[in-house]
Amino acid sequence: MKRILIILSILLISKSSLAQQDEIKNLEIDLSNYQYPYEVAFYDFEAQQQELQMAYVDEKPKKWNGQTVVLLHGKNFNIAYWQTTIELLKENNYRVIAPDQIGFGKSTKPENFQYTFQQLAENTKNLLSEIEVENPIILGHSMGGMLATRFTLMYPEYTKQLVLVNPIGLEDWKLKVPYQSIDDWYKGELKKDYKKIKAYQKESYYDGDWKPEYDEWVNILAGWTLNENYERIAWNAALTYDMVFTQPVVYEFPEIEVPTLLIIGTRDRTALGKGLVSKEVKATMGLYDKLGKETANKIPNAHLEEIEDVGHLPHIEAFDSFAEKLIPNLMK
Repeated sequence: MKRILIILSILLISKSSLAQQDEIKNLEIDLSNYQYPYEVAFYDFEAQQQELQMAYVDEKPKKWNGQTVVLLHGKNFNIAYWQTTIELLKENNYRVIAPDQIGFGKSTKPENFQYTFQQLAENTKNLLSEIEVENPIILGHSMGGMLATRFTLMYPEYTKQLVLVNPIGLEDWKLKVPYQSIDDWYKGELKKDYKKIKAYQKESYYDGDWKPEYDEWVNILAGWTLNENYERIAWNAALTYDMVFTQPVVYEFPEIEVPTLLIIGTRDRTALGKGLVSKEVKATMGLYDKLGKETANKIPNAHLEEIEDVGHLPHIEAFDSFAEKLIPNLMK
């Protein structure tokens, strides 16, 4: 009887998974058929001998406190996943700027582009100057944490405060992981589908505990795999994987001059290239309960706020706890 119940349970889960896949919508390369929760503007500029568009939202509170927070997204995300964070900041009277970096979200996906954190930081700085943002707080999550760090190192006098939310790049993966060429990353991207994307996020971000509200961030990536231009999307993803892997910021944390807040979900085990190493080596990577403390000790003026038993996305998985750590520690 017990075996029958287990089989029925597996069948029900499989049926639910198939139903979810049937709901995946073919999304355009620029997400023109996916609506963000806010009005989107575009910053037009030229870089690397081509015309580019950078999507962004600029949300202002009813009673602005004079301070602006810039939100920099992670590699598998875009502006949309910041919605609750944007509302939180607006409720506390902050203006919020949230861009989609080139290669992500509604921004241009170039056929060819040399991705560097310096280039993305410069794009972001030029956007902020264009819309007259002064002395902002720069907040980055995941890959956005690496970009926020690079931005702060490049523009220390311009940046009021750095906030890192479960950033990647707290360790140098090149010391443990075999090199993957861009072609290798590209081949891996071409093999992705709904099942693989969800399996990765379920294991890496949420420690196997899936909730329906997480589906949105799988569906966007899965929707792109159905698009006729997916090869270009995959190529840009491969290029940014190479950027993340080969351009560490970990050695420059001692050079950060601005006050820094680290918000770390201690259950996080995210690390690039874990699938390419032995079980023993994998067990040493992405240990955020240790990495958060180590990083706080490296940055001269850092304050660490840990959220116990929370993974890679505190602002999604444990929003109330995230809010309690963020708002009191923002500089006015």
